[in-house]
Amino acid sequence: MTLDCDLYIDGEFEGTIHSKKLVTIGKSGKVKGEIITNHLVVQGLVEGAVDSNRLEIMAAGTVKGSIISGELVIEAKGHFEGESKIKHASGKSANKAVNTVSDEKKKQA
Repeated sequence: MTLDCDLYIDGEFEGTIHSKKLVTIGKSGKVKGEIITNHLVVQGLVEGAVDSNRLEIMAAGTVKGSIISGELVIEAKGHFEGESKIKHASGKSANKAVNTVSDEKKKQA
């Protein structure tokens, strides 16, 4: 799916999303695949690869997979499992990877 407008998903989607604008995954939203966008807000579940200038994982949101982003915001009770790379202003990702585990798993350890 290739878009030039904002997208809000509150259901299930499997595949690739390319958007030049804002993509929001609602609380009931589940996306499995690749998301390439300028700005991604996750309130539901994303499983796969994300390439975004700005990624916000909200309190009920979960991202499982690899992330390349210029800005990464994870609210309290938001979850991220996978690998994260920093995107520089040139649009290229840094060679240094950061591995993280969700806050919930850290509390259980």
